[in-house]
Amino acid sequence: MTGDQSPMLSVCGVYKEFGGLMAVNGVSFNIPAGKVTALIGPNGAGKTTLFNLVTGHHSVTRGEIHFGGGRIDGLAPHEIAAKGIVRTFQNLQIFGNMTALENVMVGLHLQGRSGMLAASLRLKSARMEEEEFHAKARDYLERVNLLSRADEDAGSLPYGEQRRLEIARALAAKPRLLLLDEPAAGLSHPETIALDDLICKLRDDGLTILLVEHDMDLVMGVADKVVVLQYGTKIAEGTPAEVQADANVIQAYVARGRGSRCRRRRAGFGCGGGWRGFVGKRKRLAGQTNQQQGQQGGQETQHHGDLKRTARMIAPQRSQGLGLIGLPFRRSSK
Repeated sequence: MTGDQSPMLSVCGVYKEFGGLMAVNGVSFNIPAGKVTALIGPNGAGKTTLFNLVTGHHSVTRGEIHFGGGRIDGLAPHEIAAKGIVRTFQNLQIFGNMTALENVMVGLHLQGRSGMLAASLRLKSARMEEEEFHAKARDYLERVNLLSRADEDAGSLPYGEQRRLEIARALAAKPRLLLLDEPAAGLSHPETIALDDLICKLRDDGLTILLVEHDMDLVMGVADKVVVLQYGTKIAEGTPAEVQADANVIQAYVARGRGSRCRRRRAGFGCGGGWRGFVGKRKRLAGQTNQQQGQQGGQETQHHGDLKRTARMIAPQRSQGLGLIGLPFRRSSK
């Protein structure tokens, strides 16, 4: 739908297979520098798996991933992080028994110059570096509006602030590309608005961001480009407006939203920012287009009940068991 110029990251025909199950199926797209690219789709679409491929947590079955002009698939996670790709996680990964300041200082370790011996002996160079890291960590906390919480245990912070703390720690690693995996999960409406503002500010500062998110209000508000996955395959790519009007995307979202409220919730579209929000935003977009294009555009603003009835007639039968894609990659709490 749209062309990319000077991409920072290029995903080229990437496949990932787990024991015969194709989690990522020939996906290709570019991420332009200085922009927010959103990766959306139902649960099990392969979004987090693709994150793990980009960051080196999983190996690519076939295909290539290029970053900054060099190939990175096959590198270890720490090597990729050193090149400037940093991520947050779908499940919070903070150190609850450390202060917020100490959590951010962990992200500064890539910039450390003093060795273990100097730190153990408390040499002057190590002390000066620690003081420098304290000052930098406070700057990053201020950037995410958490400076007042610097000396509090991270585990005692509200959930929304813990999410922002994880972003601050990622920023401390000085990323060229920041990957955010469902940063709005579990956030209240005011917290999501604050996250929206933070992402926009980071983009305005020149940071390139790849975002996985189910909250369509957030995605359509911050993304410059949207890539849509379904069952590991890319079905659409373009600007938010182009993706909202794409027939394949509408069918995928409405078809996945059919059935009981509980089934929609399990599919990842049961909240206000999910498939209902997607259809609602498309209706509002079509309404704006109607003012410019006349009655033909207005016909696309039919109630989502018409869309659901159409989806019942044209939606293909979904394969059983594909919704399990992604679940094996979460570490069991048992």
